[in-house]
Order: sequence, then structure tokens, then C-alpha cells
Amino acid sequence: MPTCTPVAAPPVSQLAVAADLLTLLRDTTTEPRPDIQLEALTLAVAADLPVLLWGEPGIGKTAALTQLATALDLPLTTVIASVHEPSDFSGLPVVGDDPAEQGVPMAPPDWAVRLVRAGRGLLFLDELSTAPPAVQAALLRLVLERRIGALQLPPGVRIVAAANPRSSAADGWELSPPLANRFVHLQWTHDHEVVVRGLGGTWPRATLPRLAPEKLPEAVDFARRAVCGLLAARPALVHRLPNSETRRGGPWPSPRSWDMTLSLIAFASAAGSSRDVLSLLVRGTVGDGPGLELLASVDRMDLPDPELLLADPTGAVLPERGDLRQAALDGVVAAVRARPDRARWDAAWALLVRAVETGAPDLVVVPASTLASLRREDWDVPASIEQLAGVVTLSRRADEAASRAKAAVRAGR
Repeated sequence: MPTCTPVAAPPVSQLAVAADLLTLLRDTTTEPRPDIQLEALTLAVAADLPVLLWGEPGIGKTAALTQLATALDLPLTTVIASVHEPSDFSGLPVVGDDPAEQGVPMAPPDWAVRLVRAGRGLLFLDELSTAPPAVQAALLRLVLERRIGALQLPPGVRIVAAANPRSSAADGWELSPPLANRFVHLQWTHDHEVVVRGLGGTWPRATLPRLAPEKLPEAVDFARRAVCGLLAARPALVHRLPNSETRRGGPWPSPRSWDMTLSLIAFASAAGSSRDVLSLLVRGTVGDGPGLELLASVDRMDLPDPELLLADPTGAVLPERGDLRQAALDGVVAAVRARPDRARWDAAWALLVRAVETGAPDLVVVPASTLASLRREDWDVPASIEQLAGVVTLSRRADEAASRAKAAVRAGR
């Protein structure tokens, strides 16, 4: 009988094997993980404000935008700003049948047409700091008005850009002040733990903030009081163009950037975002100096009313954060000084005892010393002072010991 010769399997292409290996390498997952950079980015995207990510090359700005688009289910359109001409953003002139009658329309590029057809998407303007000034000027209308030629981008399109500092950009330029003032600037840095876990196959997941519907009116009112209260007291902060070219290419205060800040405060308040996230957003919109002043003003808005604390000192709820608790106690002492009487003085001592029982004892040292100096001759010393005497004495001894140690160090030099 004839024997059947087995048919040899065709050789496996090495490129096919390589493709399988690449597939395994790209097979990653995501997990919910606190990330203030990612939360600030998604909050600004939710607020429909243009965002500019600043960071050194290779730290994952593009990867973060790709993951953000996937998480938000938005089609991603990437445009490398530096390789385009100004007409690519302002529109290409197209001669029609009768230019004298109809004019010359400005035709938009194909990527803009695709965004309009989709009705939604994430427009990623990459390498913004390598775009020459003429291209940056053409981008002004796109970033602010969402218009390209005669085409209006739909409300469902969000704009995010990325840039490298001029020192590390390929043939980089400083951003023009008009363009820089249209963005929320976020400094993008790498987190060691996030990178290690991501290379292991699990990256943090970007999610839109959960806005509480019942908090929306309160959030808008809070944001308006915060911004208007600061600018009423500090009118010089309404518009302040930086002196240096480098700082003009970053965040700085103007009526436009304050309006963006107001929106971000409202969104952060409605979403219950942390102070760290709010700090990134505020400082990335009006700059570090005005932003920190605004954050301090917001903190003071959250302080309890000194009169309410004096009305019920034993049941008072003081802030948990040390600096806010210190400010609340100082406010109570200032209220007693402004309208001193025996009952208010005794209530303030009872509040300091409450502060010692519920928080760090050292925070009452300065308020206690100031309050003691307000005593009138006919006011008896309340028994509650005995509960604070040890704290004040121990603190003073510690200060004296520290002073002696410093003096000894200086003498030995």
C-alpha cells in the first residue's frame, strides 16, 4: 500500500510572531487611582476650557491624552502644530464660480471637517511650542472661538494641547501672550509609582468628575464670591501682563483668565475636588502669585464665623487643617478684642480648651497668650486656664531650648 507523506506545516513568519509579541506588550489595563494631574485635566476638559500640558519630552503627555480620549469615549484627532502652515488653521482660500459676487470662501482642513461630522471629539494640538509665531497667530481663533475658516466646531469638541519648555523643544519658540492667555496651563510631571505600575501593565484611569446636581447653584455662588471678593480687594490683579517673555508665555491674570478661573472653581466645588486639584487649576490659569492669593482667600471663606464659635464654644466644630484652625482661633481672639466683655472672654477660653481636646495643643499657644493680655482687672481668671497652662508652659520651654541650641551652634562656629 502506498504510504501517505505528512504535509509539513508552513513556516511561521517571524513578523507574525513579532506581531503577537507586540500585542502582548500593548495589552494593558487601567484602574481607578488618585492622580491630581489627571483629575485636574479631566475637570478642565469637562469645563470646556482649552488645556495646555507643559512637560519635558518623553514623560507621557501624548499617552495621557490618548488614554483620556479612550476613557471619555471621544475620537482623538492629533494635529502637529509645528508642521502646519497658518492657512491650515485660518482656512484655505477656494475660488468659487463668481468671486466678485460670492467672495472667496476659506475652506477648512479635512481633520476639522471630520470633527464636525462626528459632532464630538478631542482635538490634540501637539508640539505647540515649536510652532512659529505666524502659526500661533492663526491658532488664536481656533482656540478661543472654535472656528477654522468658515467652519464652527461643535460644542462636543474639546481642545487639549501639549508643549515642551523652550530649552528642551526642537527649535522652540515662546508662546505668544495672546495664545498663552487662552489656555489652562498644567505642568505635567511623571510619578514614579504610576510609571512603575503602568509599565507593569496597569495605568490610572481617567474619569469625568461627578458633578452633584444639587450643588450647582451653590458652586456658582461660591466661585463668584471667591473671585469677585479677591479682585475687589486687589484691583491690580485684574490684569497684569508679566514683564519677561518667558512668563508671558505661561499663565497670567486677565479678565479672560479670571473668567476661566471662576468656571474651574465652580466645577471643582460641584465635583468636591481636593484643594490640591484646585491649586493646580487656579495657578495654571492666573499664575502662581495671584493663584495663591485666591486660594488663601478661598480658605478664609471656609472659616467658621467667630461669633458662632463664641456662642457655643463647647460644641464648636473647628477646621481639621492646622493652618485653618489657627486662623479660626486668631479670628475669635480678634473678635473679643474688637468687642471685649467678660462673657465673651470666658467663652474664648472655653473654645481654646475645646481646641486642645480636639487637635494639636501647640496651635492654642499664641491665641492663649493674646487672649490673656486682654484681661481686665475685675475679670476673674477662669478655671479653664489651668487646662491650658501646661501647654503654654511646655511650648515656651521648647522655644527657649531651641533658642539655646541655636546660640550654642553659633558660638561653636
